[in-house]
Amino acid sequence: MSPTAFHDFVSQHLRRIEPLMKATRLAYWNATLTGNPEDFARFAELETASQKVYADRASFEAVKSWREDRAIEDPLDRRQLDILYQSYLRHQIPPALIERMTRASSEIVNKFNVYRAEVDGRSLTGNEVREVLRRSPDTAYRMRVWEAEKGVGKVIRDELLGLVEMRNEAARLLGFEDYYVMSLELSEQRPQDVGALFDQLDLRTRQPFAEVKTEIDSSLSRRFQIAPSQLRPWHYEDPYFQEAPQTDDLDLDRYYAGHDVVRVVSQFFQNIGLDVDDVIARSDLYEKPGKEQHAYCMDIDRNGDIRILANVRHDESWAGTMLHELGHAVYDRHIDRDLPFLLREHAHVFVTEAIAMLFGRLSKDAGWIQNTIGISARERVAIEDALLKSQRVSQLVFARWCQVMVRFERALYRDPGQDLNRLWWELVERFQMVVAPEGRNQPDWASKIHVVSAPVYYHNYLLGELLASQLHHYIQTRVLRTGQKPEPLNDRPEVGEFLRSRIFRLGKRFRWDELVHDATGGPLDPGHFVRQFV
Repeated sequence: MSPTAFHDFVSQHLRRIEPLMKATRLAYWNATLTGNPEDFARFAELETASQKVYADRASFEAVKSWREDRAIEDPLDRRQLDILYQSYLRHQIPPALIERMTRASSEIVNKFNVYRAEVDGRSLTGNEVREVLRRSPDTAYRMRVWEAEKGVGKVIRDELLGLVEMRNEAARLLGFEDYYVMSLELSEQRPQDVGALFDQLDLRTRQPFAEVKTEIDSSLSRRFQIAPSQLRPWHYEDPYFQEAPQTDDLDLDRYYAGHDVVRVVSQFFQNIGLDVDDVIARSDLYEKPGKEQHAYCMDIDRNGDIRILANVRHDESWAGTMLHELGHAVYDRHIDRDLPFLLREHAHVFVTEAIAMLFGRLSKDAGWIQNTIGISARERVAIEDALLKSQRVSQLVFARWCQVMVRFERALYRDPGQDLNRLWWELVERFQMVVAPEGRNQPDWASKIHVVSAPVYYHNYLLGELLASQLHHYIQTRVLRTGQKPEPLNDRPEVGEFLRSRIFRLGKRFRWDELVHDATGGPLDPGHFVRQFV
């Protein structure tokens, strides 16, 4: 088959998939804004139509033939062939199965979005749940709030297990061991490599985390006037203990109080040469009834319509979240629009997560706070060491939480019929060292929305943290050329230029491993993360 025939095929393919992709993403945006079942049904309908395009057997065979006979030599064409092959292969399953999976996922996500924790006759938003766990001294009330927040697991458990079975059925029809293995291999990652990396990080973080956890538990035991052995999951500030508790002497919210975090964060990006005003103008940033309570960034059309859904409050947590989501946005916004449509997205999901995390860390950086919020040099010095320790604690806490999620999902897809309630708490106790509630036998694992809406994704968060540390090291040593002490990124347009020219503009034209090597001078190396935080 000639290159001309391939180009004709791509043109025909894009005439079908490009408008469908845009309509599907707009439908998801509307559904997560409103929480209306009709909107989620519309999203599921369009998502199914998009997937059916890739289910076409004749098109898949054509792509497979072009890819195997090596007649297509142009590097951009070869890269598009790889992406088309992965997309088509994933969907070579019966259309009815595609439709059932899409509909089930959409219905479960809708139940997540409209669920609210009901406590003592009051409905609590996600922000309010976190506020209770952050501030309430009442252990009994904290327990009721924690249990109510986890209650969504009971609501969706059976449907979620049905979806897991459908995903495994699809993977096995395509010759994969299960959905977990398929998801990694079709995203250009090897399960054995990911597993080995997590084993290595387990060994390198286990003892440092144990020491940090002892300090956290000592502080909480004093706060609640109980022995450390009596601490339970609701004593921690985050429902999953995926974030470290803030200490009383390091309340960062006081620095952000009175500041519009959206304006503050937007100005920071502007000052490093990455304008985000158009993204902010298209976004929906504040709480509404029925609206999804989390945050995400979405590139609607790969042609500039990039927007963020959030539920902003003017505190440190939401400053970090906006830095994170706008990190995704500036990546998407600066991809070269002259690239072929199929290459006009990030190199890999964990690469865009790395950019988001590189920026998201700044809300806890003393130099960034000084330059952005305007605290005094004396105040910066007073909090700098404590913030460095806080970031180390946060990274260790998150790294251990990722171990739970990644290992649970691997086991979930390997054997969804096992005692998942018990498995979940065994992993939590092993990797997070959090004691399970006595006698608890509830599907708490099902209360984490990622298991539904972003399956086999969580490993990318930790890989993103590794790459963020690698990029941080490169920026400080090679772009800013600092000495031993890192410098804040404020008002340094060379940082924006480095990211724009070496990562963003390239889109998906290279595999992620090639891009990382070219941008940082070496392969993905967990050593940078270990040196920075462990």
